[in-house]
Amino acid sequence: MDFLSDIITGELDIYVITFTIVLAMIVLLFMSFPMIVPLVVGTLIGLVHFSGVDTGVIIQQMVTGISPSALIAVPMFILAADIMTRGHTAHNLLGLIQAFVGHMRGGLPITACISCTLFGSVSGSTQATVVSVGHIMRPKLIQAGYKDSFVMALIINASDIAFLIPPSIGLILYGTLANTSVGELFIAGIGPGLVLTFLFSVYCYIYSVYQGNSITLVEKTSFAEKLQSIKKALLPLGFPALIVGGIYSGAVTPTEAASFSVLYAIIVECLIYRELGYKDIVDAALSTGLITAVVFILVGTGQAFSWYISFEQIPQELLAPLDLEAASKEYILFIIALSFFVGCMFVDSLVVLVILTPIFVPIVATAGLDPVLAGVMITLQMAIGSATPPFGCDIFTAIAIFQRPYMEVIRGTLPFILILGGMSALLIFVPDISLLLRDLAFKG
Repeated sequence: MDFLSDIITGELDIYVITFTIVLAMIVLLFMSFPMIVPLVVGTLIGLVHFSGVDTGVIIQQMVTGISPSALIAVPMFILAADIMTRGHTAHNLLGLIQAFVGHMRGGLPITACISCTLFGSVSGSTQATVVSVGHIMRPKLIQAGYKDSFVMALIINASDIAFLIPPSIGLILYGTLANTSVGELFIAGIGPGLVLTFLFSVYCYIYSVYQGNSITLVEKTSFAEKLQSIKKALLPLGFPALIVGGIYSGAVTPTEAASFSVLYAIIVECLIYRELGYKDIVDAALSTGLITAVVFILVGTGQAFSWYISFEQIPQELLAPLDLEAASKEYILFIIALSFFVGCMFVDSLVVLVILTPIFVPIVATAGLDPVLAGVMITLQMAIGSATPPFGCDIFTAIAIFQRPYMEVIRGTLPFILILGGMSALLIFVPDISLLLRDLAFKG
């Protein structure tokens, strides 16, 4: 009864405030309100009922949240991804990879895996990768004898490598929230992304060997066909060269690379391939505007919510029993990974990013952890959460485009989640997987 009385009277107790805000947000989520509403309502409850702070601070913090110049790259990369998804880029990348590895044992799923990585490196979007690669590769894999549950799980999880390979919207937002170099984050994400691609490819090979004669191999391509596939893929491969090469060399900033990627996409798809017209570009721009508005409103409301819980020092009080200030770097990385993994299982990964990042940034700084390493670890957990039941966003993207039931889509995900968990452990104990390239690029 005392606890209930404290809630009603607005007692300034950390546990009372936390319980009230979390309960209100959960109720609103179960009532099917979009995540923006629970974030605003939770902040309002804290400001008005508990703290008595002027509610105008919400608008102030929302504007602060979307003010950093690094965020200009977000709509640019979204627009470039939309243009490429509508054009020939995905087809040409798939053709290149299949020409070289498609005939091998496990060649088709390995093709799908590497294609997700490459397309992720030119789109930065997991959903765009699921749609583009999934539409092309799923029928081929099923026709070759692979189980649909394996195929969908492969496409969903391999697409999440786009979270790590630049340009990654997750890395841009983390860099903004944590005041960390986006260029360094981009380069640091390449190593873990490539290692994940290799691990997924090994699993695809083992799975194909285990399935034995039920899998039909694709006919080997001739040298002339390989050469033709290289020619077709040269222009799409210019996207990662522009982004990674430009940032690595110091010729462009991530924001400038984003602007150039839009121009490059329009030139390739409209003038060279002649696949898209004026109306397609307008449609892509309108779609980008809608997605960007949702992302930025989410970032702004998340900033307001994060400001309030920091103002009341709620994270410090709740995390105090873990004694993170005296803990090892490995233990802190584990707690960060666990927190983001669990959060992303239930809530959209961008929401978790904007809420939890400001909580852990001071802890990372106090412990002397490299903020770039922490950012890559957090982004990896976002990738895992996007493909993990019950509410991974890529699961529902797959349900929508493949028209298959929920249980069938998630049936084959466990091996991939275990691989992703193993990748998290590798990143904790072998941080050079992420930091080696970054050090060569920026500290060499």
